[in-house]
Amino acid sequence: MSAALFRIVLVLSGALVVFLGLNVALGGIPTMSWLGERPFLSVTDEAQYRLIDNHVRFFGGLFTGLGLFLVFAATDPVKYRQAALLTFGAIFIGGLARFSAPETAVVFEQEIVGSLAAELLLMPVLAFWLMRLGR
Repeated sequence: MSAALFRIVLVLSGALVVFLGLNVALGGIPTMSWLGERPFLSVTDEAQYRLIDNHVRFFGGLFTGLGLFLVFAATDPVKYRQAALLTFGAIFIGGLARFSAPETAVVFEQEIVGSLAAELLLMPVLAFWLMRLGR
């Protein structure tokens, strides 16, 4: 499997993670609506909302950082193998966490199933592919 192709896939994956992360980091709970989200929230406790929104923005920033790392790791995937594998694993675990939702049917809705496939299928493929590079 080609190292050049792996780098391209890694950059594209990282760029997508950055985009998704910034959507939440900059927009908080309601997001920036870059994915076409509709208004869905009515705040009943402003102080509690601000606290939770701030935590959500943190997680968006964390996800953005993971995406930036994936783009950076494409410069030398073998050198950054351990950290990339950790990143793939973290994203995979995030995909598994979707199944902790009270209503798991939402996991297979059109708006989520693409992300779920990337998290549970693409991340293991990238990990396997990376382990084969540089051998």
